[in-house]
Amino acid sequence: MTIRLLTSAAALALTAGVASADYTLTILHTNDFHARFEPINRFDSGCSAEDDAEGKCFGGSARLMTAIGEARARSNNSILVDGGDQFQGTLFYTYYKGKLAAEMMNQMGYDGMTVGNHEFDDGPEVLRGFVDAVEFPILMSNADISGEPLLAGAIQKSVVIERGGEKIGMIGLTPEDTDELASPGPNVTFTDPVAAVQGEVDRLTAEGVNKIIVLSHSGYNTDLRIAEQTTGVDVIVGGHSNTLLGDMEGAAGAYPTMVGDTAIVQAYAYGKFLGELNVTFDDAGVITEAVGAPIIMDAAVAEDEATKARIAEAAVPLEEIRNRVVAEAAEAIEGDRSVCRAMECPMGSLIADAMLDRVKDQGIQIAIQNGGGIRASIDAGPITMGEVLTVLPFQNTLSTFQVTGATIVAALENGVSQIEEGAGRFPQVAGLSYAFDATKPAGERVSDVMVGGAPIEMDKVYGVVSNNYVRNGGDGYAMFRDAQNAYDFGPDLADVTAEFLAKTGPFKPYTDGRITKK
Repeated sequence: MTIRLLTSAAALALTAGVASADYTLTILHTNDFHARFEPINRFDSGCSAEDDAEGKCFGGSARLMTAIGEARARSNNSILVDGGDQFQGTLFYTYYKGKLAAEMMNQMGYDGMTVGNHEFDDGPEVLRGFVDAVEFPILMSNADISGEPLLAGAIQKSVVIERGGEKIGMIGLTPEDTDELASPGPNVTFTDPVAAVQGEVDRLTAEGVNKIIVLSHSGYNTDLRIAEQTTGVDVIVGGHSNTLLGDMEGAAGAYPTMVGDTAIVQAYAYGKFLGELNVTFDDAGVITEAVGAPIIMDAAVAEDEATKARIAEAAVPLEEIRNRVVAEAAEAIEGDRSVCRAMECPMGSLIADAMLDRVKDQGIQIAIQNGGGIRASIDAGPITMGEVLTVLPFQNTLSTFQVTGATIVAALENGVSQIEEGAGRFPQVAGLSYAFDATKPAGERVSDVMVGGAPIEMDKVYGVVSNNYVRNGGDGYAMFRDAQNAYDFGPDLADVTAEFLAKTGPFKPYTDGRITKK
């Protein structure tokens, strides 16, 4: 079926009784906030007080609070939901874990949230603390948590809420490969999103619910597939891929993107936008109109003073750490996900070189850093530790180990296997160069692998440095789990990168052709 937009003529043709049965709902939504409680700059990193005063900053909880209040005032019937990944990304998360996120989301009055992969970064215990602290349901339909005592019974697959006299079903989704992306532990298993959604839709429909929203931390492409392969889903509020939808420059598609009668929305990331979708349903629960746009949280949105004061209070314990200037950048250092998950990027080369430099006297020849571990760019000028920690927020440690050349090639193949999806496994490297052809089938894309200027030898054992997340199989790097002489407890990756920057003088970013695309 295709969406039926009401024209004025069609509206006149309807009887008054049918017209009065239409139901309009405003869906306000965020996703991939990643602990950006304070305003961000155009690089999605921390914004200086000077730039903030000049109106150059975006987002922050105080602006979101204002925008949510204003959007609710425009509608007589609204809900506020989140597409996952409130956790991880700044010192606020490092220090408070999920406590500040829970406090802010409760203040803003969220009605539901799905579990993002980063909600599992510190295992089930921290997630459970967050679930207990929030005043709204946390949802996840495509995971079996029955064997995990900390989560069993705490997270629902779906929920029904009432708004404006109508029942609305909400279903949660988390990435099927969360076991590779985070640390859910051995007792949580993840399943196919399509089957999970359809199962919950069928159950809700049998209960008489005909307005169904999926909160999907699965990525835009997966959301398109879910819309195509399921029935009964009215709206998908997305996350995970940090996709901007709308009619602005850089948008990946329309807002909403319609697949049959299903409206798909997403609002980029980091609190830079508040999504606002206005949906009209007919009496059968079918969408007749879906319009809206992501609202940019720029200087035109006033900051709520009480929220601003609370965030400033929460920031006090962090100030000494993050304000320490550790280096200087001669130019902006590019670390945007769209670059670092697709090709050699300056931030990736910097981090990989810093890793290798730190352990090169230990017989290590190669460094591999997953692009998904790089979370921001850094602008020109003084570099603070807070900026470095925004780029590398995961508290990963250096891991050294030994594997064969064949294993390294297999790792590189894994790294470029999901480039079309912008997956975080893309390998930034040092001490090694390689080429890849994304038009070839996954597993057959890598060629011309060189180590120290010589072709890689498949049977030779090489020393490698990576981060402990990748070494233990994160982002699909399972081939490293059985590495020889593995040591996962080296210095923090952010500290290593800061020290490398500090000893180079004003750092001039570079790429040197170590990764080439055929």
